[in-house]
Amino acid sequence: MAAKLRNVIALGLEYLALACAALAALGLTAIVGIIVTSVLMRKSANSPLHITEEVVGLLLSVALFLGLPMVTLKAKHVRVSLVTNLLKGKGRVALQTIGLLVGIGFFGWVLWETIPWLEFAIKRNIKTETTRILLYPWMVLMPLSLSIACAIMLARLMGVLDRDEDDETRLSGSEEAR
Repeated sequence: MAAKLRNVIALGLEYLALACAALAALGLTAIVGIIVTSVLMRKSANSPLHITEEVVGLLLSVALFLGLPMVTLKAKHVRVSLVTNLLKGKGRVALQTIGLLVGIGFFGWVLWETIPWLEFAIKRNIKTETTRILLYPWMVLMPLSLSIACAIMLARLMGVLDRDEDDETRLSGSEEAR
């Protein structure tokens, strides 16, 4: 029963991260499309899209935050592995645990700070300056992606997901098991 629950949680987090990554990819594709359209309009009609800068900025912000859960799931963050590579066994596990606790604390703190910011934007109906696009639909993706990334780290800490080991370590461990 516990193994089945772990599997369901792991698959759910993986699908959430994958959905976020797919949306991030769509956002990046839209950025390219908007910029190409703007350049073509500038060259052919001598009038670029007036929405280009604001929409591209919003899409870039959204894509960066939507990519965070997948990066967290795959443990592909930028990291300094000098100390981790020197440690083996319990020392390595302790360092990974500390790293996960720091990550959960950081994501939790940023999430805590985004909620009042989002509430303020919703109450005031804040819009972009030039094109008057509502900001809160874009802003809601930040706490969503932070929540998913925090849940992934928490699942990793609780043992629902594998610890974030290097691929080389996993390969050598699986070869030894054979």
